[in-house]
Amino acid sequence: MEDKAWRRVFDFPVPGRINNKPRQLGLTMVIDKGMGISQIRDLLELASDYIDSIKLAFGTSAFYSTGLLRRKIELVKSYGVDICPGGTFLEVAVLQNRLERFLQRALELGFTSVEVSDGTIDMSPFVRRDTIRRALGHGLRVFSEVGKKDPRDKMPEKRMLDQIVRDLEAGVSGVIIEGRESGKGVVIYDRKGLIMEDVLERLVGGVEQPEAIIWEAPLKNQQQTLILRFGPNVNLGNIQPEEVLAVESLRCGLRGDTLKASIDGLNSAFFLGSSPGRSAGKSRD
Repeated sequence: MEDKAWRRVFDFPVPGRINNKPRQLGLTMVIDKGMGISQIRDLLELASDYIDSIKLAFGTSAFYSTGLLRRKIELVKSYGVDICPGGTFLEVAVLQNRLERFLQRALELGFTSVEVSDGTIDMSPFVRRDTIRRALGHGLRVFSEVGKKDPRDKMPEKRMLDQIVRDLEAGVSGVIIEGRESGKGVVIYDRKGLIMEDVLERLVGGVEQPEAIIWEAPLKNQQQTLILRFGPNVNLGNIQPEEVLAVESLRCGLRGDTLKASIDGLNSAFFLGSSPGRSAGKSRD
């Protein structure tokens, strides 16, 4: 990592942030809804040290020319950042019984990972496990996602927990908790985008590897609450490109909310850089 402009002037108020890539904890997964080559280059030049994965959201990569998509993927990879097509895109492939063609094309184009989800379609445990197995067999890194996008199709928590356990056993690198682009009315978020802490705690308490969970958290209050709850190395997804450095500032105590928590000492585990999954006291909104 290149020397930073303010190094040795002062220490970050919150210690313990994992800086060296590739990271296993403290992942920041960025959602890309259609950035051009110049935009993505600017983002990577500025913030690639703090980005672990970029997801070309939904089915947006279907609208790129082949050459442009390949150039974009190679550019992202050249900065040591993982890149994948959106999970909804894979769901369409499963729905149309074209998974093998999808996986082969993902490799041909240069993608490094895929997201296995059933946020819209119904996928049996057998099909889901087989999809993960086949993606891994192609040499792709696999993340799975649990939770339905439509609040009317809300999954029972027991079913979600069972799915998380099965996915980890199948070999995924992490399990994403659905948060959508809006961060409202889905899984751990209420209609206003506030975290339902009882649901959050039940999910965390029901998993032996809570550090493998990646929380989609598109809103600032969600990022703040999760960082205060789990520490600077919590995994966060659906981060907007323009918010990458703002999220990193939250992780390191360089924004008022997390700085205040470190000053007050209200959350000693957080202040010491606790690992995800270990209680870090009551979160603050």
